[in-house]
Amino acid sequence: MLLKPPLPPMEARSVEEIPAGAGWQYEPKWDGFRCIAFRDREQIYLQSKAGQPLARYFPDVAGAIAGLSAQHFVVDGELIVPVGGALSFDELQLRLHPAASRVAKLAKAHPAMYIVFDLLAENKHLYLKQPLRERRQLLEKFARSNFKSAKNVRLSPATTDYGVASEWFKKTGGDLDGIIAKRLDAPYASGERTAAVKVKQIRTADCVIGGFRYASGARVVGSLLLGLYGENGLLHHVGFTSAFTKSERRELTKKFDALKKPPGFTGNAPGGPSRWSTERTGEWEPVDPKVVVEVTYDHFTGGRFRHGTKLVRWRPDKAPRQCTMDQVEHREGKSLALLQR
Repeated sequence: MLLKPPLPPMEARSVEEIPAGAGWQYEPKWDGFRCIAFRDREQIYLQSKAGQPLARYFPDVAGAIAGLSAQHFVVDGELIVPVGGALSFDELQLRLHPAASRVAKLAKAHPAMYIVFDLLAENKHLYLKQPLRERRQLLEKFARSNFKSAKNVRLSPATTDYGVASEWFKKTGGDLDGIIAKRLDAPYASGERTAAVKVKQIRTADCVIGGFRYASGARVVGSLLLGLYGENGLLHHVGFTSAFTKSERRELTKKFDALKKPPGFTGNAPGGPSRWSTERTGEWEPVDPKVVVEVTYDHFTGGRFRHGTKLVRWRPDKAPRQCTMDQVEHREGKSLALLQR
């Protein structure tokens, strides 16, 4: 095989807006695990973004690739797990389990899919140096020959129409991660961010401050802990926000030291069982849940914001009890409808 793992994947730098004009190809940014798949007859290797093997965690996808008619190829794509018509990042993370029996059970309950968006090598042909417009044509031809009977391997859509990409971004629901824009004349920039940009879905939610953590080694606020009310009327911890200046931290410390009052969160609280737990998880101060803030976030999964959020503004006009889980849950996922054979 002309290409062998590990191969650093081409990456994208973040921008605020989808770039317009000639010379761009647009693709959906899927909420999954990046994966480069290598096949040399019976030998199949699934490589993570960090260069680690993934096939043991996704035997269903490895089996689907083994079922393709092509025997020698390298493709780039994304591993996803659809659950109930939407993508589940939680189910993806559950796959990273040391027990093969557990992985097999998960794969049977919720089979993964591999969405392919680039063709890097085929038989004795290496395509890394060819421009994207040529690689896309080769990929579409490859997909027509191989993907029709493969339920778990699909072709990711692509367009050069800015209007179509904008519609994808606006209408595909909560499980689309954003849009990737790639330069049509660029080769595959392995390990670099020079040939592509990404625009992520950014959403907002109004949350209640249920507590805070002091900064490490200082008696000033390090982060504010965010809460949302569930259907049971309990306030659940869902994440944090922490991007404050030094002067803002001093003011926040005065404000929230005066509001200290247990229990803070009455439902799920920091320190409870979570795959995000750290040694500092239990070190927090409860406050009277009177303060509402609006924050931006990219993903809400497993009952909390996957990453840190950014504070947009204080919401003294909004009652804490209006800050409910339905702002972030039950988003209709429509991104799977974009997939092609």
